[in-house]
Amino acid sequence: MSFAGVSLVGDDRVIGHSISAATPSGYHLLVVNGYSRTKDAAPNGTMISSLPFMIGGHCWCIRYYPNGYRSSCADYVSLFLVLVDKNVSMTLKVQKRFSFVDELEKQDSVHIRAKKPRNYSSTDTSWGHRKFMKRDELEKSNHLKNDCFTIRCDLTVATIVDISIKVPPSTIQQHMSNLLLSKEGTDVTFKVGGETFVAHRCLLAARSMVLKAELFGPMKEGKIASVIHIEDMEAKVFSALLSFIYTDSMPRMEVDVVEKEGEAQEALWLQHLLAAADRYDLQRLKVLCEQKLCEHINMSSVTTILTLAEQHNCRGLKDVCFDFLKTPANLKAITAADGLEDITRTCPSLLKELIAKLAF
Repeated sequence: MSFAGVSLVGDDRVIGHSISAATPSGYHLLVVNGYSRTKDAAPNGTMISSLPFMIGGHCWCIRYYPNGYRSSCADYVSLFLVLVDKNVSMTLKVQKRFSFVDELEKQDSVHIRAKKPRNYSSTDTSWGHRKFMKRDELEKSNHLKNDCFTIRCDLTVATIVDISIKVPPSTIQQHMSNLLLSKEGTDVTFKVGGETFVAHRCLLAARSMVLKAELFGPMKEGKIASVIHIEDMEAKVFSALLSFIYTDSMPRMEVDVVEKEGEAQEALWLQHLLAAADRYDLQRLKVLCEQKLCEHINMSSVTTILTLAEQHNCRGLKDVCFDFLKTPANLKAITAADGLEDITRTCPSLLKELIAKLAF
């Protein structure tokens, strides 16, 4: 730390000398000679200023309030470091520390750098301690000797460069989607429902343990160069599955029919997609399908969706279906339409579970 001079206050005047510290770090001493006289001469809210001094290329001063900065701290000594420069074109980040000159442990450079920095500018020129120390504690302390004490102000100045770095949004989904659409570098072919799909086997293996075993496991022979046929799945469902594998987002189904028919088709498509997600162990897609299917539960679909949830271990979807059936009006309508007969025939365990829930 470079020495930046000393100010001696007392007897209604300030004397001393100021040294310009060219380095960004330095300290200035404020010697209060005749503490009792300064306390009597400067009532609450009245300050005594040090000589201006230069550190880090900027002019500063220390303001000493013997009876506190405001009425709320009238029992304290207040200290502030003030930026005297009027035309500062940039924000200064300043780490500062007030201490008594005999508190050597507080004046170590590492200790100063650990202090929280404060921003100084042409509009924010002053930071400090309104309650630096209680006057009665100061008067009883060893810091006050012969009615005199010395404050050391250490500070380090750095400039904040005002730049705005904007992080662009992630484009990985779009890039991966483009990779799938462009078909560049594809090395595996699937045949689904009369349609052909090409993809990248390493990416598929990274996303699905089932596909990894199929493409790179012991059963991979015969699948390296040949077309892989996917049975029991519609082409539009496999297309949606691939889209999710590449983008990790819920695929959308395009429908060109009237709204009511479109909702029914989407519900059916979601059921098939959920089954496909379970088949290839894509748990995120499976849960996304569960979430969307909850919006399609009605009188005509609840038993089908409940059966699907049971078959593919979808606990959340099952609970939503049960809540729908627990409503007396809904249960009565489903019973009248022989809906429970369908459940008894396909999944008898579900009926027992439903009865158990109705009992509570």
